Order: sequence, then structure tokens, then C-alpha cells
Amino acid sequence: MVDRCCYPIPKKGLKSSLDDKQRRNQKTRILVIAGPTASGKSDLGIYLAKRLQGEILSADSMQIYQELSIGTAKPTPEQIKEVAHYLIDCVPLDQPFSVADYLAMATQAIEEIVRHQKLPIVVGGTGQYIDALLHGISFFPESNHAQVRETLQSELKSNGKEALWRKLFQVDPAYARTLHYQNVKRVLRGIEFYQTTGIMMSEQLKKNQPEESYVYDPLMIGLGCRDRSVLYDRIEQRIDQMCNAGLLEEARRVYEDRRSLCTVRQAIGYKEFFSYFEGEISLEEAIAFLKQQTRRYAKRQLTWFRRNPQIHWYYLDDCDNIRTIYEQIRLFIEKTWNL
Repeated sequence: MVDRCCYPIPKKGLKSSLDDKQRRNQKTRILVIAGPTASGKSDLGIYLAKRLQGEILSADSMQIYQELSIGTAKPTPEQIKEVAHYLIDCVPLDQPFSVADYLAMATQAIEEIVRHQKLPIVVGGTGQYIDALLHGISFFPESNHAQVRETLQSELKSNGKEALWRKLFQVDPAYARTLHYQNVKRVLRGIEFYQTTGIMMSEQLKKNQPEESYVYDPLMIGLGCRDRSVLYDRIEQRIDQMCNAGLLEEARRVYEDRRSLCTVRQAIGYKEFFSYFEGEISLEEAIAFLKQQTRRYAKRQLTWFRRNPQIHWYYLDDCDNIRTIYEQIRLFIEKTWNL
């Protein structure tokens, strides 16, 4: 059973002119809401779910983990009561979790949402998760080439993370540009994938595949800002709110257990405080560093999503009232799907 937080499901289902036989012969419709961090994706998802009879499937690589809520910007308990959410708080902190794991669980979640006669609404900023779900494949296949992996691990120890990232850049600059050098797991996997298959990871991840290759029938919405400074202001405000809500205590928990939390300790929002806990920088410097890293992460997210021509973009700075943007998106969806 998929982990699911929800309230009782209304009997009224998603409007459709298709009968059961027609529905079985067509791909499942899903709504995808993508975009950079702090762009308002979660609020938009809830707004649309309540108006389109939907349930939300998270596509966030950190919200899947249990316990940590502030730094991962999970929906609040009140929001979860309003709309059913899937793949949130479903994996222990010390458990590795791959794109293939996400694909398996997300596929099961969509099947359950459809059984409830609800619209699956995929919400998140982890592009690899969204791509894997839409195309039905894991973009990071496991390799049995242990010798290659051991050699790369040895190079990592000898030369460091930045040198390893530069090695990836030499063979696959497009993919390297989407990663921070600190994201050692992805950097290693990108080099390993190239060395064992002869294929660049960026080619594997290309999103300009024909619409027919999608497993589902997606309608993709992008939420962002035309003026990058507007997005950066939203990021800084969110981080200040997180700090006031207790982010430092969450980060300390991760720091103290960092040896067992291989994935979570690399998450933006936690590792930036490690130098502060070790007495190397001040708290103000740590927060400033976190804001800088989050801005860089948002830029990488935008680079990833901009490659997909199927995404219909809406911009928060086009209107003073965010609800106006949300309503424009709702009307676009209803018109496109003839709801």
C-alpha cells in the first residue's frame, strides 16, 4: 500500500466524457506542475486539486524522507488534510532511494489515485523524477562494472570532488552543468554511465522526445518568474521563514547523524550549516551560504525544465495577485482537456 495522507474522498469524480471502454484504450491523464524551488508549486497544486478533483503526487527527492519537514518544505498537516498527498514521509532517513525506486512507487500511487476516480497531480522540482515517471524508465540504470566504480572512487579520494566534476564536464558538459560538484553521487553515476555504455547521460535525459513516448497523457505546467530577482527574493524570504521555524535544529540533527544519512546529508538546507556547527563560520555566514546555494539550485532546475518544450509556463511577476495566476492556469487546463 502506498503511504498516503488524506481525508475522506468525495464521491464525485473527475469530469470526463469518456465511457469506461474509451478510458481503458487511452493513456491516463496526469497534470504535472514543475518549476524551481520557492516558486509556489505546492500551493498551486493544492489550489488545483481542490477545484479539479485531484490528488497530489510529490516529485521531490527530499520530501520522501521521514521526519525532516522544515528544510524540505513539506506541505503542512493542514494542507495534507485538505488534499491527499502521496510519496511524502514514506522513506526512513537512513535508507537510500533511487530514481528507479521513485518510479516504482509513483506508478503505484498513480494507479491508486485513478482508482479513486481522481486526477493525478504531480508536483515537484526534481526533474529526474518527473522524466522517469513520464517516460516509464529509470534514467540511472545500475551497472555491474565494479572495477570502473572502484577506480572512480579512488580518483575521488585522491583528487577531490571538483576534479571529478571536471572529468564529467570533459565527457558530458551538458549533464555536468546541471549538477553541483558536491553532488558526488550523480557526478560519479554520470561518468560511470558514459564509461560503461559510451552514451552521455545528457543524451539519455533529453526531454525533446516525441509526445507518443510518454507512458501517460501529461499536461505540464511550469511556474516561475520572468525576473530572476523576484524568484531570488522569494527564496530568501522562504529561508528566513524556515530559520524562524526551527531549520537550525533540523540541520543539527542531520549533522549529528551525518555518517548514517548518506543522501540527506547532501541536501540543500542542511549541509550548509555543517561549517557553522564545526565553528568555522558564523550563523549569519551559514544562512547567507544557504541562500546562495539555493539560488544556484533554482538556476539548475530552470535549466533542466527549460529544455522541455511541452511545459506551458506561467510567471508570478505577470500579476500582482497570485490567485489570478492560479485561476488562469485552471482555466487553461479545463479548456485544454475540455472539462
